[in-house]
Amino acid sequence: MLLASRRRLRAEVLIVLGLSLGQSAVYSVVQLLDKMTRAPLSEATSTLNRSQSTREYFDLTYQLLDILFALVPVVLVFYFLSVHSSANREVDGSAVGRGGSAFARLGFNLARPGKDVLQGLGLAAAIGIPSLGLYGVGRALGITTAIVPSGLDAYWWTVPVLILSAMRHAIVEEVIVVGYLMDRFGKFGWSTPVAIVVSAVLRGSYHLYQGFGPFFGNFVMGLVFAWIYTKTKRVMPLVIAHALLDIVAFVGFSLFGKAVGLG
Repeated sequence: MLLASRRRLRAEVLIVLGLSLGQSAVYSVVQLLDKMTRAPLSEATSTLNRSQSTREYFDLTYQLLDILFALVPVVLVFYFLSVHSSANREVDGSAVGRGGSAFARLGFNLARPGKDVLQGLGLAAAIGIPSLGLYGVGRALGITTAIVPSGLDAYWWTVPVLILSAMRHAIVEEVIVVGYLMDRFGKFGWSTPVAIVVSAVLRGSYHLYQGFGPFFGNFVMGLVFAWIYTKTKRVMPLVIAHALLDIVAFVGFSLFGKAVGLG
């Protein structure tokens, strides 16, 4: 019975990753190889938040649709967690996760907003400043592409869409790569250190299209975030920190990048 349950959970994880960040990791590896076989990585560019149409409101529509559909795997994750918890409750009468829901189980709720925000701010500062230095080192060594955080044209909706995009990335990555996978890896019988490393490797791998510097930086970020999750059992501070980092990068570049010679 236990073996069958683990097999089902492995299939479930493969489905979730195949529809989300596992797919992104595969594409990222291919994109890295494409860039490396064209020219040195130092001459390549990675553009985030690309424009998808020269027509303003079609571009807006595409951007919003991308954000919306990218969140579907997160909904699937909470569905799987709820179904599994409900099944366990029927068998042994246990509660459905901590606090009675899949959201509480991963700590993706507003149970402690003040503490979550403070922890998120602290994490953003601790991760963001070293990341800038690592990017500079990677560029100097020629192992990191030039990263353009926003390729959107300047419209009235550009900044709100970039903020939504940052929130999308934060929710998808922290809920799936940290909360969900750490939960499932534990049920596979993996030790906590192994689960943390695998989660961090996945995080780094879907950033490989930006070069080896971002892979390493995101791997370290993954180790820190997953370790913190094992202590707090809450993804909300991680989501807040990740969202803040991306908002500063996306919106800051959109507003000031060209002014300081980065565009």
